[in-house]
Amino acid sequence: MKRTIFRNQLLPWLLLAPQLAITFVFFLWPAAQAIRQSFLRQDAFGINTTFVGLSNFKALWTSPEYLNSLQVTAVFAVSVTILSMGFSLLLAVAVDRMIRSTSVYTTLLVWPYAVAPAVAGILWWFIFNPTIGVMPYVLATVGYDWNHISSKTDAMILVVIASAWKQISYNFLFFVAGLQSIPASLREAAAIDGAGPVRRFFDITLPLLSPTTFFLLVVNIVYAMFDTFAVIDATTEGGPAQATNIMVYKVYFDGFVGQNMGSSAAQSVVLMLIVIALTVIQFRWVEKKVAY
Repeated sequence: MKRTIFRNQLLPWLLLAPQLAITFVFFLWPAAQAIRQSFLRQDAFGINTTFVGLSNFKALWTSPEYLNSLQVTAVFAVSVTILSMGFSLLLAVAVDRMIRSTSVYTTLLVWPYAVAPAVAGILWWFIFNPTIGVMPYVLATVGYDWNHISSKTDAMILVVIASAWKQISYNFLFFVAGLQSIPASLREAAAIDGAGPVRRFFDITLPLLSPTTFFLLVVNIVYAMFDTFAVIDATTEGGPAQATNIMVYKVYFDGFVGQNMGSSAAQSVVLMLIVIALTVIQFRWVEKKVAY
């Protein structure tokens, strides 16, 4: 690789300064404040602050609401990941088999990624609205009474579909790139040996896509745990009966609505530790792949 050599040692730091400033102001400083706040207890008016040590963290693991939020987050993250990755892989395989119009279909399938999460949530809220939505009318014709306002199952299905739909385009791009990097000679040789399309996919294509799949697995789990706040807020607001109250939404609700800053900060620290753990796992896995 060609390396750039700066004659002035100060110039590289000046070029990095804007990005470093953004990282400090919007990432490092808020993270430090959250860690500090997690050891404190503050009244609703922010006047009196008391150091309580690990009491906020201990209270989380004895709170039925927080334990329910952990369970809901696990179900939600797994459901969103499986649905978004499975559907995007199916679309990527279909596009990869096309000879013509591949770029047109790719462009059309990428468009939903440009939609803001809140807009995606409102879009699917209208589609599944029990009063004016299209899907409840269709489901009523087959005998299913859809109502995500009162049904916990329906509410979870709604937020999973809305969140997964938003992420399909992102996964699709990586799967298409991964499929196009697989040598066609491998699949052609397997076809000559008599392997059908299904066997070629599971014996050749899917194993060679494992690096891309694992990368997207981690990214989708992180997405489901963090970037779906706007979807939840626009559709169910954590209800009914906390059925869709995932961890990131509980951080917001306890901090800004309940004014329990210490507990909210402790929950954000737990979320940060989960993301760090997932990042380390992904880095270690990639490191092993490169070593082999």
